[in-house]
Amino acid sequence: MAYLKEIRFNWDKVESRNRYPFDIPSLKRIKSIYFKSNVTFFVGENGSGKSTLLEAIAQNCGFCVKGGSRNSLLTDDVDDLSLSSILTLAWLPKVSNGFLLRAETFYDYASYIDSLGPEAYASYGGKSLHMQSHGESFLSLLQNRFGGKGIYLLDEPEAALSPQRQLVLLRIIRQLEKDGKAQFIIATHSPILMAYPDADIYSFDHSPIIKVQYEETEHYQVTRGFLNNRDKVLEELFSDD
Repeated sequence: MAYLKEIRFNWDKVESRNRYPFDIPSLKRIKSIYFKSNVTFFVGENGSGKSTLLEAIAQNCGFCVKGGSRNSLLTDDVDDLSLSSILTLAWLPKVSNGFLLRAETFYDYASYIDSLGPEAYASYGGKSLHMQSHGESFLSLLQNRFGGKGIYLLDEPEAALSPQRQLVLLRIIRQLEKDGKAQFIIATHSPILMAYPDADIYSFDHSPIIKVQYEETEHYQVTRGFLNNRDKVLEELFSDD
């Protein structure tokens, strides 16, 4: 079962909902989000708020918002208007182990590990993350750094992974969560990743967010429609040329 059971939004702490991030349509009317599965996906268009919420969860977990765990000393850029300031996280039991992995700031995290010296590489496959391809370094971190009881937050991990390596990621997630020791919350655009069995999927394209089935996601529908009718889709797409 999931360690993080619920996120409560304390809107009475907000003076105005007309400024970012409190004005995000998918979030500004919501009171709580519940977690029942070990694997939960946040999906939606760019700018819909999924990464903003994931970052706020990370801050409340004590993780560095540029990536890392509670022990990471990478400098954060956090302002007083962070969404984390109005969140209450309900745990059963509370876990302190975990990690935030962000594709957007992964370079900064890899540089931080280099700054610690070669002795730090043991937890990352034995060599600098910069000495591996983007996809290799992602998987190396996942395979070597993740483990045990913890909550793992992934922000668009598919940005560094080929379709084949996204399948590898699914297997890693399965190995970590199958005995109930790991909880994952993943913001993604990938229809491959969000196909993970028995996962909960929250769509941020609604106001407030709602839980949806895999086949109801735009990602699945657009991908399936394109693959099944590629010529027709391209003809319609280029019809004004």
